[in-house]
Amino acid sequence: MGLVNKTTNYVLFAILHSIQFVLAVTVIGLYGVDLDHARKEGKYTDGKWVYAVVVASLSAVTAILYLIPFILRFAVVPVWSFILFVLWIALFGLFGSMYIYEDPRGDSDIQRMKNAVWVDLANALLWLIGTVAAAAYWWFHRERNTRFTGRAKL
Repeated sequence: MGLVNKTTNYVLFAILHSIQFVLAVTVIGLYGVDLDHARKEGKYTDGKWVYAVVVASLSAVTAILYLIPFILRFAVVPVWSFILFVLWIALFGLFGSMYIYEDPRGDSDIQRMKNAVWVDLANALLWLIGTVAAAAYWWFHRERNTRFTGRAKL
């Protein structure tokens, strides 16, 4: 029963992290378009868009690393996932305040950014789910020793 449970856990985590990776790469593409336009025109690169690409890049690399099965046993995984959740919420708040109430009126760039805001929110929610799941996984699969000698496994 233990092997089936571990396999099921890994498959569920792999699905979650694969979706996180795909959405992070999507955000890199959505915000990278504007960075590329600014670079080609020799204009100022806004730090907000750089922040979005950095957060998405960190998330993509983290999602790939989390596909390695033994990584989830480290206590730092839920902490780092929570930090990424906070970064995604900040990104959602930053661009949400700029684009949620904006009327695109046929402007495809504004419509793309409105869509990007919702992808940011989806990313934030997935990282929150991943944080809770990783904390629960760590709590139930951590190495436990006896209180008095510290030698026996529980």
